[in-house]
Amino acid sequence: MNKSRGHFYAILTICIWATTFVSTKILLADFKPIEILFIRFLIGFVALIIIYPKRLPHTTKSQEYYFIAAGCTGICLYYLLENIALTYTSASNVGVLISVAPFFTGLLSIVFFKEEKMSLNFILGFIIAMAGISLISFNGNKVEVNLVGDLLALIAAFLWAIYSLLIKKISTFGYHTIGTTRRIFFYGLLIMIPALFLFNFQFDLDAIIRPINLFNILYLGLGASALCFITWNFSVKILGPLKTSVYIYLVPILTMITSAIILHEEITIYSLFGMLLTLFGLLLSEKKHLFKGDSHGNRK
Repeated sequence: MNKSRGHFYAILTICIWATTFVSTKILLADFKPIEILFIRFLIGFVALIIIYPKRLPHTTKSQEYYFIAAGCTGICLYYLLENIALTYTSASNVGVLISVAPFFTGLLSIVFFKEEKMSLNFILGFIIAMAGISLISFNGNKVEVNLVGDLLALIAAFLWAIYSLLIKKISTFGYHTIGTTRRIFFYGLLIMIPALFLFNFQFDLDAIIRPINLFNILYLGLGASALCFITWNFSVKILGPLKTSVYIYLVPILTMITSAIILHEEITIYSLFGMLLTLFGLLLSEKKHLFKGDSHGNRK
């Protein structure tokens, strides 16, 4: 497959995901995090059924385990732990710790996909990007550690890395990407059901059909869920989990820009410098080698 398509899908996905912060912030005025989460993925699941109504061909029991694991890690637990982490620690801490996902993806790729290894560029790019993301997130403020919340955010990042590797494996089954995404959504929603009772889920139709809420819920359900999980899964299939995950570094930058435009939040000198560092780290991580060399590794 054309790798440029993989990069395009990854950038498109991240551009949409980065703006979900604004939609979620608006919806939190009327809904609990679990209500937003369940409704958005339910809408996404229904949309995927409409777009691709065909049943997946007969799958084996071992393949179904991969679908279940992907639904559990990438749909249910990742978002639940991220939302719970926000109740214990600051959004800045969560933003930085979630961005560790590419590094976890690299470590797991070495273990499970030995052909995909972390280069020196990837490690240096990760360090530089994390420094930039920290500047954007903390914006010159004092860093405050909350063990429970920070640990939950770190676990969420690890779960996203597992999800990315599961998607890589699922892509080798040869099924249609929309069909496999729909199956993953199904298991994610199914596993999410116990959490609905735990967090006192309520379905408030009057709140949902308010124009501003309806627009943002549909944006999260159709755009950030149905569309983005398809494009992300396409990217992982084409580029692999490691190269795709690096684009996560762009999320704080795009969120900062969106917040400045829509929520009129200030962009400081710390944010601007952090943006430059993050972009440089991303570009460095995407380069395969620090210097161009021949097959024996000699510099030309």
